[in-house]
Amino acid sequence: MFRNRSLAFKLILFFSGGTAIIFLLIFSVNYTFSKKLIMRYVEENARNFTQSMVNRIETVLRSVKKIPEHIAFFLEEGDLSKEQMIKMMRLVAANNEEIYGIGIGYEPYAFDKEQLYFAPYYFKENGQLKLFENMGSPTYRYFYLDWYQIPRELNQPIWTEPYFDDTLMTTYSTPFYKNIGGERKLTGIICADISLEWLTKMISSIKVLKTGDAYLISKNGTIITHNVKELIMNESIFSVAEDRADAAMRKIGRSMIKGESGFVPFKSIARGKQCWMYYAPVPTTGWSLAVLFPEDELLEDVHRLNRIVGILGLCGMALLLGVIVVISHTITGRLRLMAKAAQAIGSGNLDAPIPVAASGDEVGKLAEAFRYMQASLKEYIRKLMETTAAKERIESELKIAREIQISMLPRIFPPFPHKKEFDIFATMEPAKEVGGDFYDFFLINENKLCLIMGDVSGKGVPAALFMMITKILLKNAGLQDLPADRILSRANDIIALDNDASMFATVFCAILDIETGEVEFANAGHNPPLICRSGAGVEFLEIGKSFVLGPMQGYKFTSRRLKLNPGDIIFLYTDGVTEAMNTKKELFSEGRLKEALTQLKEKSITDIIKALRQEIVGFTQGEPQSDDITMLVVKYNSR
Repeated sequence: MFRNRSLAFKLILFFSGGTAIIFLLIFSVNYTFSKKLIMRYVEENARNFTQSMVNRIETVLRSVKKIPEHIAFFLEEGDLSKEQMIKMMRLVAANNEEIYGIGIGYEPYAFDKEQLYFAPYYFKENGQLKLFENMGSPTYRYFYLDWYQIPRELNQPIWTEPYFDDTLMTTYSTPFYKNIGGERKLTGIICADISLEWLTKMISSIKVLKTGDAYLISKNGTIITHNVKELIMNESIFSVAEDRADAAMRKIGRSMIKGESGFVPFKSIARGKQCWMYYAPVPTTGWSLAVLFPEDELLEDVHRLNRIVGILGLCGMALLLGVIVVISHTITGRLRLMAKAAQAIGSGNLDAPIPVAASGDEVGKLAEAFRYMQASLKEYIRKLMETTAAKERIESELKIAREIQISMLPRIFPPFPHKKEFDIFATMEPAKEVGGDFYDFFLINENKLCLIMGDVSGKGVPAALFMMITKILLKNAGLQDLPADRILSRANDIIALDNDASMFATVFCAILDIETGEVEFANAGHNPPLICRSGAGVEFLEIGKSFVLGPMQGYKFTSRRLKLNPGDIIFLYTDGVTEAMNTKKELFSEGRLKEALTQLKEKSITDIIKALRQEIVGFTQGEPQSDDITMLVVKYNSR
């Protein structure tokens, strides 16, 4: 097994292993830092490059966009004849090479009250200008086509989705209006058809590193330009993502059509290579341009650098391993002699000879330490025997103290067999050998039962002594048939008189009239008891604010009263119940206590306390008890 290996073996293993880990960490940090640095540089350049391409596209599209907008201005501001309108359209088509065709479609009967359709269209065919005097007809009802209907409904210019008509094209449509009877009414739509061959060539000409490329999608995700010709206008980024079951691509597509920009990892559609992609919107049309940067080409220099670093690291590790082997064998030779001496001492021979130190290094100091240890062990064993005897005596005395403390608490149940008006049961479990919690109950006379529950500050022997004094003083005051508040006040004044240690106790005192069910109670900073009403719920007793017992003389406690009905239960407890803690450092809490009593109130009072104890044990999950746990239950039966 590994633990039985020699120290030389372990030194070699640990030093070489530690060096390897350090090297790997340096290697990883170097790679990660270099990669982040390059990716930060790439992202910045990708953003600038992509934005410059977007600006080039925007320049063309904006210049085209202005042409139909200017025509709309002329048509709104003046009344052009058919001949003037056609002449203007011819000049526009002739002087703007980006425009494939220009058309003006009027609303029904808007140009001529006798004519449903009027839509002249000038276009280019084989380098020649041609006029189509009226596009409208029963077979071409332009009112219902996208280029006309959408801007009419939206009352704003639009770019249509790209489409094929001999070549890849798109249309920019803008509405124009006339003031008729003081009201601005839609008169028609001006459309400019644009061939996208220039755009396809521009995107195809983009080359990034060796195999990077670019593509363009429409505002609906349709692929407009791409190196794979079969995808153009036949697929969308979403259909490709669906075919590949690529949720990341689908998410990127949604971001692109929203007009967002970003720099994200992306698998190339054309080559299937892992790339980094920067995408940015074309604001004029709502399209999105994406530029791909192959990851392996981006990180080629980083990988080359890491290979060099790796080779140098392995050579260094081999050299270091040789040095470690020589040093470890030199050290362990002397340590073996020390091991034999230690084994003899460990076997009980405290007079075994220790090898003489041959040098002043760590091994020599270890030999001196062994000699010191040998003398110290002899002295320690002598003192240990004395300490063990003293500890056994203290433990015996603590055991007797625990028995005395417990014997002072009522432990025989039922305590008053002749009294059928009430049932009572209590239990106390100290967290240490002796505890600071206490309870008591006794008959003041034939009709009055006094109940006391207390918790002394601190734990152990001091708390136990203070607890016994407090309990005796409270009982003496209670037997004098004093009200609950006077019982607390009298005990408090006596305790505070010579309380130099400033110890204190929380106490709840109640006097039950077993004939009427009336309860007079007073509280000295103790937890509020719970009342379980017969046939009703469980509630905490309203006890008001009060001070603890012991620190200050002359404090006046206040009595309150309540009425118990047959079957009602009073539950008294200390904070060891509610503050019992589980392995997650969660408290049992007053809420859990109330909920548990609600479930258990119909059981006998003995079963209630036993079930509550099991509930606390189950909640703490084996966590050591941190405070005394004390509970007392009284059930009123009446006469």
